[in-house]
Amino acid sequence: MKRLRRILACLLLCALLAGISAVPAAALSDVPEDFWAREDIERCISLKYFYPEAGGSFGVGKEMSRAEFVVVLCRVLGWKPTSPARAVYEDVPGTAWYAGAVETAYHQGVITGQDGNFRPQDPVTRSEAASMLVRALGYGSIAGLVQDMALPFQDVKANNGYIVMAYGLGLMDGTSVSAFSPGGHVKREQAAVILMRLHDKLHASALSRAGVAVSAENLPDLKGYEAVGVAAAKLAYNGAPQAAPTMSTEEAQAVCAAVSAAGAKPLLYVSGTAYHVREGGETPLAEVLFQAVEAGGYDGLFLDISGLTTESQRDTLTAAARLLREKLGKRLLYVAAEAPAWKGAISGYDYAGLGEAADRLVLRFGQKAETAAGQAVIPLEPLEQVYYALNRLRGVVDAGKLTLFLTASGAVWQGRELAFLTGEEITARLAERGARSHYSDRYACAYLAGEDSVWYLNGQAVAERARLVRLFGGGCLCLSDLNHALPEVLAAMP
Repeated sequence: MKRLRRILACLLLCALLAGISAVPAAALSDVPEDFWAREDIERCISLKYFYPEAGGSFGVGKEMSRAEFVVVLCRVLGWKPTSPARAVYEDVPGTAWYAGAVETAYHQGVITGQDGNFRPQDPVTRSEAASMLVRALGYGSIAGLVQDMALPFQDVKANNGYIVMAYGLGLMDGTSVSAFSPGGHVKREQAAVILMRLHDKLHASALSRAGVAVSAENLPDLKGYEAVGVAAAKLAYNGAPQAAPTMSTEEAQAVCAAVSAAGAKPLLYVSGTAYHVREGGETPLAEVLFQAVEAGGYDGLFLDISGLTTESQRDTLTAAARLLREKLGKRLLYVAAEAPAWKGAISGYDYAGLGEAADRLVLRFGQKAETAAGQAVIPLEPLEQVYYALNRLRGVVDAGKLTLFLTASGAVWQGRELAFLTGEEITARLAERGARSHYSDRYACAYLAGEDSVWYLNGQAVAERARLVRLFGGGCLCLSDLNHALPEVLAAMP
C-alpha cells in the first residue's frame, strides 16, 4: 500500500511539474490570446531563450537593451557565455550578468570594439539588430559586397548591406512598405519574432541530396539520396535533336541498379549547350528526351543545358520543360540553369517558368578566375554569388525546389586554360610534402596555394552552402560528380 502511495505521489508530482513548465508560456498576463506575436513569445519561453518577468508578464512593449539582445542571440545560436568573463569593453564590468554573453559575441564577431564601449543599457536599434544577426551568421563580408543592392525602403542611408541581408534572409521586415526605421528600437515581442525566425531557419528539416554519376565504378554509398542523374547521354543536333549515348547500355543499367538498390531514383542526365536549343524546337526536343527516358527505364530526367543567352532560347527551353512535365507524369524532372549572375541581367533562363515545370531547379555557377597577390583565385560556387542568386530568386521560384549544384572537382589555372582535378588528384596533392590546405572565409572555399593554386570545396565549404540554402528555404544540394568527389565532401552532404 505504501509503495502504491509513493508511486501515486510521484505521478502527481510529475504532473504538477509538467503543468508548471507549461504555465509561463500560456499564462502571461500581458499577452492576450489574439496577440500577434503570442506564438513566437510562447516558443521563445519554452526554448528558454526568454524568461518571463517577475509577476508573470512578458514585458510587451518594453525596449530591449543591447546587452539583452546579445544575451538572447547567444542563446538562440547555442553559444555558451564565457565564464568567468573578462572585460572586453570599458563599460561592461566582468561581474555584470550579461558580461559572459557580450564577451562571447565579441569573439564570434557579432559586435566590434571600435571605441572601447559597448553601451549595454542603450536600446538596441533595428539597424544594430540587423548587423548583429548577419554577423552572427558569419556573413559580414557578404554584407559589405551587397550594400548597393536595391531595397524597398527609402529611409536606409547607412548599414545598407546588413539590412539588405537581414531583409533578404527573411529575418526582419520593414515597418511599412517603404520604411525600415533603422533608428527605431526593438521591443521584446519584436525580438521574439525575429529570433524565432532565425531559430526556424537554422533548425529547418534536412535538405535533400542528389548527384550525378559518371560511371559504374567507384560509386559511393547512395543511401539517403533523393535522386541520382546517370550521365548516359548528351544532346546532339543533325537537322533534329538527338540523345547521343555517352555510356554503354550495360554500364548505364549497372548504375541504375545501384541507385535503385540504395532507395534513390535514377534519372537520365542529359547535357547540352545553346547550340542544341533551336527557336520553335521545343516539341522535337521534348520528344527525343522523353523517348530516351522511356527506353532506359529511368525514373525521370535531369536536363542540363548551358550557355543560353537569348529570349528565343529561353522560351524554347521553358516550353520543352512544360511538355516534358506533361509527358513524364509522376516521374521526376530536374532542370539545371545558370544562376543569376552578380549584377547581371536575367535573359537566358526563365527561372519562374522552369521552376514551375520542374521538381528541382538546379542552379549552376560558372568558374571565373581572378588574380590576387599574384595568385589565381578560382573559388567554386562563391558564397557571395550563391547568396546573390538565392536572394534574386526569392519569391520568383518556390524555395523548396531550389537546388544548388556543387562542383566536386578542383579548379586550377594552368597557363591560359582552366583545368579541373578529381578528388583523387586533390588528395594526392594534399599528400605532397609541404602541401597545406587553406580556407577563404570570404568565398567559403578551400585552396592549395602554390604556382598553380587549386581551389576546391571541402567539407566545411559544403556545410556553409547547405546552411545558406537552408536559410533561404531551399530544398536540395546536388553534387556534380559522385564518383570522384572527396570523401569529406560526400560526408558533408546533407
